[in-house]
Amino acid sequence: MARFLQGSRLYFAVTVLMCAFVSINGVGLNDLLERASQLSDKLHSLSTSLTNDLDSHFTPIGRMMMPRPSMCHTSSLQIPNDKDQALRVPVDELLALTRSLLLAWSDPLALLSSEASSLAHPQHSTIKSKTRELQDNINSLGAGLERLVHKMGSSSENLSDLPFLINNLGQDKTSRLVNFHFLLSCFRRDSHKIDSFLKVLRCRAAKKRPEMC
Repeated sequence: MARFLQGSRLYFAVTVLMCAFVSINGVGLNDLLERASQLSDKLHSLSTSLTNDLDSHFTPIGRMMMPRPSMCHTSSLQIPNDKDQALRVPVDELLALTRSLLLAWSDPLALLSSEASSLAHPQHSTIKSKTRELQDNINSLGAGLERLVHKMGSSSENLSDLPFLINNLGQDKTSRLVNFHFLLSCFRRDSHKIDSFLKVLRCRAAKKRPEMC
């Protein structure tokens, strides 16, 4: 499993680097931000749909076993709590926060994708398909953000390292389902933040007044 996750990270990095060299000057900044916002919106919608699928067969005992949101591996990242705070964060820093959150989900989503087909859930095939779709979209958004970095002349030095050290979801079917649901709930929360930050960046690039964002 560790080798699989390392391979996933390498694939993600190579995909991003390849796309970074594809005619970054051919698309305007506002268009890049619009495309990134559309992808992030799709990510959040898909994670919400996937959460609803899981909820259709999730017992009260499973809910009691769910870890607290503060245990999400991205909880240590200091991020704005709302739109007003995000509007006060410099553009470079907000883009770096967005990229840090996105990169932090490369390995966890690979784990979810590999575990989906063996979940003790009647909709495991649908869950597997949607989880793979999440992976495809996060790779596309990562490539888009890399193009934004080049377009805006930003730096990668401010990226936060948020390691994910888990290589399995548990030994019994209940633990596996609970931990799958927990990881997905963490991603759903973070995908909402990513979507919000990108929309703020899009608004600021369009030079709109803060109250219009």
